[in-house]
Amino acid sequence: MKSFSWVFWSVAVFFTITVISLSQNSFQEEIYVIKKVPTSQKVVALTIDDGPHEQATPELLATLREKQVKVTLFILGKNAEKNPGILAQAAADGHELANHAYSHRFLNKISQAERLEEIEKTEKLIMAVAPKPTLLRPPGGGYNDGIVAEARKLGYSTILWSLDTRDWQGISADQLVNNVMANVKPGSIILMHDGQYPIATTKGIGLVIDRLRAEGYSIVTVSQLLKYYEPKL
Repeated sequence: MKSFSWVFWSVAVFFTITVISLSQNSFQEEIYVIKKVPTSQKVVALTIDDGPHEQATPELLATLREKQVKVTLFILGKNAEKNPGILAQAAADGHELANHAYSHRFLNKISQAERLEEIEKTEKLIMAVAPKPTLLRPPGGGYNDGIVAEARKLGYSTILWSLDTRDWQGISADQLVNNVMANVKPGSIILMHDGQYPIATTKGIGLVIDRLRAEGYSIVTVSQLLKYYEPKL
């Protein structure tokens, strides 16, 4: 009887571990959009869209170096083409470079061939200074199931967000901080921008980092955040 009990519990533990492992792997492999990561741990990802900008991005990078924080930058190809040195600096600083297509055209409003060109042009620009990107954020959040499936074939997970700071609305740095702290939760993917200047994110991101840390949050890249996924058994 003891031998049977030991075998039973061994099989049960093995099965549980296997299910958890498969669930973690399938989180990115399934055809859907990732907006946040289910986790009980106080960890979030800061994501910044539309750069590199000749003025906004260097200011952001300087603050991130000071705070020793790594973020995910969703690179707009046409801006990377204009500012290759800033793109290279972002890569050298250890930030995650992700694909935001080339010209900010909504991918769900153009043809499949045009979508492929938008993604591949930006991919090549990123790969000049960093590894092949594996995360895609459709401009404006415009997507459909077909786009998500196409992205997967190209080696991309489609990433949106769960917390929009609304920095693009011309808000102040204080409003930016308030928008984050009023809505942040464990596993949040936080949306900011650096494709224009002035913008609240350049002055507010340091304050956001300080407030998040004061509340016990760790700040990671999106790829790191995905590892915190906690499946429901």
